[in-house]
Amino acid sequence: MDIYQKRVPIILIIILVGILVVQYLTNQQNTTLIDPQTCELYLKDAQIGGTKYLNEFDSKCLAIKNFDP
Repeated sequence: MDIYQKRVPIILIIILVGILVVQYLTNQQNTTLIDPQTCELYLKDAQIGGTKYLNEFDSKCLAIKNFDP
């Protein structure tokens, strides 16, 4: 009985770490990107291959574009 009591926490930790890794990898596909021409933020959907603009602008990108002649 002592063997199983020592293995259960280790198995649970391995399962939880596996779940965190899967969530991290799926979240990497939905990162926010910046349109270089308009400095607008958008999401790229990996399943349908489309983009969704968020109607928000990156302030650092806009500051850099304002200094370009």
